[in-house]
Amino acid sequence: MKNIHRNTFLFTLLSLTLLLTLLLNISFGQVSIPVKEVFKSLFGGVAEKDTWEYIIVNFRLPKSITAILVGVGLSISGLLMQTLFRNPLAGPYVLGLSSGSSLGVAFVILGAGLLPAVFSQFLLSSYGIILASCMGSLLVLLLILIVSQRLRDTMSILIVGLMFSSFTGAIVSVLSYFSTAEQLQKYTFWSMGSIGNLSWQNISLLTLSIVIGLGISLLTLKSLDALLLGENYARSLGLNIKKARYNIIIATSILAGSITAFAGPIAFIGLAVPHLSKLLFQTSNHRTLFWSTILIGAIIMLFCDTVSQMPGFEFTLPINAITSIVGAPVVIWLIVRKKSIQ
Repeated sequence: MKNIHRNTFLFTLLSLTLLLTLLLNISFGQVSIPVKEVFKSLFGGVAEKDTWEYIIVNFRLPKSITAILVGVGLSISGLLMQTLFRNPLAGPYVLGLSSGSSLGVAFVILGAGLLPAVFSQFLLSSYGIILASCMGSLLVLLLILIVSQRLRDTMSILIVGLMFSSFTGAIVSVLSYFSTAEQLQKYTFWSMGSIGNLSWQNISLLTLSIVIGLGISLLTLKSLDALLLGENYARSLGLNIKKARYNIIIATSILAGSITAFAGPIAFIGLAVPHLSKLLFQTSNHRTLFWSTILIGAIIMLFCDTVSQMPGFEFTLPINAITSIVGAPVVIWLIVRKKSIQ
């Protein structure tokens, strides 16, 4: 009973914190908008100035929604991977899915000059980059699924994922070596990650992908609790290990692949947030961790985006750099406090 009251209090606190960070994220930027005007605009009213209303609806709100989707998707991906591999350092990047997306984009941006003008023009558009990223992630997923049929040990799959990451990274390095300065600059900007250039149509597609990924993740919660006790024990409980593993990998690839396609590679969110969630709620129950990870992931990503906007300045820092600056010390601190990590 005491834990139920404690969890209720924490979930209420996190929900209020999420609302506050959302308002502050929309309020801060090159043009500062009072929080009360943001609140009025979001909840049915009209902001005092037309320019504020235009900025909120067309720029700040889409970016904030994208930040929430990215934080939620990557955090849940990390939670799934860490439980599947029973490794606190596992995450969507470890399986090589994000690296596969990066490879697809690298082929398009750095190798478009080798294709006919008609194809290269389409591939270099936003839709072409998104398509290439999804194809790269899907290719790595299929390779991992093929390999996983021959491997029973999830740790071996983890190592295979690391090898895929190294392999795709090496190919990107080779492509970079033969690229022009203009191509290399464009790929570098994409790899820094950005959540500010998505249209409402793109956000709708990303939302649909995240909802599908979260839906599959919800179906795996019981399996995740069983896997925490070890594969042999989970098998003795009647769990179909292979089916559970496939569902977890598919959910992770949909979440991580779609986010990388639309926002570029975003580091450390998937790794750090599940640990923060476990530390705050002091539980390994995935029915609790699932919702707490969603809330904390959204809050952390909104916080990082607010910092990247550099309130009072006219420039915006790469979001990937901010998540690394915030996430790396958190992970180091958590590893030092290893006793607190499940």
